[in-house]
Amino acid sequence: MAESFLVTGSLGCIGAWTVRLLVEEGAQVVSLDAGSDMHRPRLIMSDEQLARVNWERGDITDLARLEQVLDQFEITNIIHLAALQMPFCKANPPLGAAVNVVGTVNILEAALRRADRMAPVVYASSLALFSADDADPVTELLPLDAMPHPPTHYAVYKLANEGNARIYWRDNGLPSIGLRPMTVNGPGRDQGMTSGPTKATMAAVFGRPFAIPFGGKTIYNYAEDTGRACIMASRAKVAGAPVVNLPGSTVDMSEVVATIEAAVPEAKGLITYSGPSLPFPHDIAVDPASPVFGAPVTPFAEATRLTVELFRAARDAGRLVPAEHGLPLE
Repeated sequence: MAESFLVTGSLGCIGAWTVRLLVEEGAQVVSLDAGSDMHRPRLIMSDEQLARVNWERGDITDLARLEQVLDQFEITNIIHLAALQMPFCKANPPLGAAVNVVGTVNILEAALRRADRMAPVVYASSLALFSADDADPVTELLPLDAMPHPPTHYAVYKLANEGNARIYWRDNGLPSIGLRPMTVNGPGRDQGMTSGPTKATMAAVFGRPFAIPFGGKTIYNYAEDTGRACIMASRAKVAGAPVVNLPGSTVDMSEVVATIEAAVPEAKGLITYSGPSLPFPHDIAVDPASPVFGAPVTPFAEATRLTVELFRAARDAGRLVPAEHGLPLE
């Protein structure tokens, strides 16, 4: 059976990159998102590429709508990225639980009902389910000395998703792969707690000041790399419900600012930062047997250069409106 991909949350940053990469290789792609704002896909995709995607509107808390889309397009591969981010879960925990937990259970249940044609379900977990006090380095197998202590509602929901995926394998034999990125950066990363460095890069391109609201070290995962890992995981032949730490570049905030200034020399002195370090680990272990071991890791300096290049091109073409990306510069 020919591959047919469903990407949920495809109007978000990782989702948009995953869709773009699939379109570039000629795959059939279906988008499912509760929203209709296309500013992220438009930023990184041409009109021709956008036209090759089936853009479907739907909420993952609606199991019947999800199943309708799966059957209409004979979906074989699900890459599940739809979720409410940390600030929105904090502001409305019941809604966060409905979308992030119930929505993910709907994905697993719908895939189980069509298990005869499905590749492993790929879903986004997060290294943010660990606190900074959890074991260093954080491993993937969660031994007793690395049990997570989720510091936010969002993190609790991500941990619940990992548990539900394991139960679907144990009880029903449904394979899945959970991917744990940390701080995703790059074009389209304009929302959520850790979007500051990407917003700062956009501000630098427009010659405006920007204050990043946190400091310290964290792991940066370039958005395109994360999309590639999602696709690689979807094509992996796995049994079980493994959860995979995504490697990235561990960078201190002082180096982040220096890297932005090196990529945009005219912005020197415009980017600042203040505040505490993120309450998450910045040292991880990656299992060489991981189904996405060997996925690309773009060094932070190169990822920043590529981001600046895309922002400049989009700005000059009139396709980049800072306010659409959470950056009201006027």
